[in-house]
Amino acid sequence: MALVLALLAPLAVSGLLVPFRDHLANTQLALVLVVVVVAVAAIGDRLAGIVAAILAGVWFDFFFTRPYQRFTIADRSDIETFVLLLVVGITVTELAAWGRRQQALASREAGYLAGIHDAAEVGATGGSPSELIKNVSTQLTGTLGLLGCHYQPGVSGRGNPPRLERDGRITWNRSVWDVDQLGLPSESAIELLVVSGGRLHGRFLLSAGPNARPSLGQRLVAVTWRIRSVPR
Repeated sequence: MALVLALLAPLAVSGLLVPFRDHLANTQLALVLVVVVVAVAAIGDRLAGIVAAILAGVWFDFFFTRPYQRFTIADRSDIETFVLLLVVGITVTELAAWGRRQQALASREAGYLAGIHDAAEVGATGGSPSELIKNVSTQLTGTLGLLGCHYQPGVSGRGNPPRLERDGRITWNRSVWDVDQLGLPSESAIELLVVSGGRLHGRFLLSAGPNARPSLGQRLVAVTWRIRSVPR
């Protein structure tokens, strides 16, 4: 629907403005078309916004620059307005796309925090350790995009597996694993130790797929889940 709107709205609005082109400056007409692009970019994706920006420029040229009804521009100021219309339209589209990404990120982080609260509630209300561990395993799987996750009580370091540290880094064979470039290690389960008060309670073993690349923020949330899983 957004793409259809991007194709039709600039033409429709331009047609409505034709009777007023002798009474309004071209810059004013261009601003109206910018509003159209903003509307499309706000409800659609990047492609829809860019298409709307391009077509707004095309129909501005066709209807509002002399000679009318031809895809030519004779006046230098109209050329400048045409170029600015395209630049502003595409810039607004990119800003809208960035805003949607930030909103999605905030929504995911809110979901993570809500999950942490739920796990804390299970512990605070006397939920069984098995229920709490199951809850945390589910949240770890969703937060990190894992294939699976299971808990081993009182076990650590067997087989020298990669380890998710408390600062969100992955260490393996005494070096730091570049998650952003390589993704999570998928050749071996990743160890997430559950330690409280200097005492080892156990570990979660995290099984990652080949394309799992959780951000540092997501990995830090996973460490918080580890803390919530300590038996009370």
